[in-house]
Amino acid sequence: MITRTANAKLNVFLRVRKRRDDGYHDVQTVILPLELHDLVTVEPAEELEVVVIGERADELTSHGGESLVARAAHAWSGAAGVGAPRARIRVDKRIPVAAGLGGGSADAAATILALDELHGTALGPDALLEVAAAVGSDVSALVLGGPVFAEGRGDLVVPIHAVTTHWVVRSFPFAVRAADAYAWWDAEPRPGPDAGALVAALETGNIELLGGALFDDLQGPVVARHPEIAATIEAFLAAGALGAVMTGSGPSVVALARHPMHADALCAAVPGSFATSGPPRTMDAPSGVV
Repeated sequence: MITRTANAKLNVFLRVRKRRDDGYHDVQTVILPLELHDLVTVEPAEELEVVVIGERADELTSHGGESLVARAAHAWSGAAGVGAPRARIRVDKRIPVAAGLGGGSADAAATILALDELHGTALGPDALLEVAAAVGSDVSALVLGGPVFAEGRGDLVVPIHAVTTHWVVRSFPFAVRAADAYAWWDAEPRPGPDAGALVAALETGNIELLGGALFDDLQGPVVARHPEIAATIEAFLAAGALGAVMTGSGPSVVALARHPMHADALCAAVPGSFATSGPPRTMDAPSGVV
């Protein structure tokens, strides 16, 4: 039996460049893994079985998120040449679902890594990343582990250094489909700035600069349909956050705090939010994947 953490993520920077011929979009994004995580446990079985438990199990089931875990299992099994996947996969769901926090991608990444470990590390680092890219755009970054700069459709990943920072997250009771968010951007494409300033701020721990460099190209189009996102960003800033931005395709809003006590104060100022931090000081990662 293998258990791995499946860490949530923030897109602290997301620049959309263009729509590709394959229907995806070329992007530049900085992905920061968080302490917030699901747990994925894999053990041998006669056939593939995915079981979802935990406080957010109903959310995952209603959005069909367990299908991404099954897809990851089939992708790994095909690459490893072991035939149909034979495993019981249990997901202890804690990350808000369809919130732009990468919970489904994190579960898929943890599934790939756990299956590989269960079978004696059958695949090498490059093969693991190829499997991840076949499953979903964010899965490569989460298989790699740690903060990354990603390009292409999110499958070309490079590790970056980042000191631990403190965040407050406000999710919403509605979902935003990534396909819709990108389609709305396509209607008025306006690529944003370069990520250099944000990466430098992360690497040096300059949280003042980091707060001002948070950016998401999809925020404008999504806010036009969901103004409560803009209202939440304004509430965080009014409460003293160093910066606030929608993450990924939304709808969650994340705010940067100075320290844990500041994060608690921001939570009190914006009801329904919670505090977390990232990158985790220790987190599961595949050996040798660079």
